Amino acid sequence: MSKASKNINIEDIKVYEDDHYIVINKPAFISTLEDRSDPQNILSLFKEQYSDVFVCHRLDKETSGALLLAKDEESYRHAAIQFEERKVDKVYHALVEGKFMDETIQVDMPLRIAGSGRVKTDPRKGKEAVTLFRPKKYMGNYTLVEAKPVSGRRHQIRVHLGYLGFPICGDTYYSGKPIFLSAMKKNYKLAEGREERPLFDRVALHAYSLELVDGAGKTLSVTCDYPKDMDMIMNKIEKFG
Repeated sequence: MSKASKNINIEDIKVYEDDHYIVINKPAFISTLEDRSDPQNILSLFKEQYSDVFVCHRLDKETSGALLLAKDEESYRHAAIQFEERKVDKVYHALVEGKFMDETIQVDMPLRIAGSGRVKTDPRKGKEAVTLFRPKKYMGNYTLVEAKPVSGRRHQIRVHLGYLGFPICGDTYYSGKPIFLSAMKKNYKLAEGREERPLFDRVALHAYSLELVDGAGKTLSVTCDYPKDMDMIMNKIEKFG
């Protein structure tokens, strides 16, 4: 599994830019903010060109997709208020194993961060967390699920899908399994003495779109294409079923 290139050209990942905001299609395997295990991150990359840039929200390191940046403090504050008031419409796509329910499901399950950093469901001591899920596409023994987080808790989509019994493919932190060709292709045979490697072993979660109203009252709506690795694995699933 190839990791994100350490030579990211910020022009290649921009999908929208105006006088106040930038939306990028964040590659997987790069942190949004400073990470002790990796000196490169989205904020540091953009500060090289935009000295006053702010990151308006976070995506997990392995998650790809739509990430909003503000070019000045006033625009950042405007976006922050909308995130806080839950007025930003965010849509994620996640690949799960199995046939997901054929209806919209609302998960209202409080979450708590444990000492290990792992997030757990906790109806008594957890903080409110609400996510809407619906099937986007059925593909063989897998489902592409659309997720709309109403709240913005850490690992919320990942934990809520695990709670439903559909952990995200590749999300081994929350019981998700890597995807192997042998799980899809009938009569698959591996050469003797060789160990099968996963076709996809990162968290199969993509921030597909976001929408908010800018300071001038204009609706900013952006969609981000799937990265190559998610496109590849979905094509293989559809091919082999």
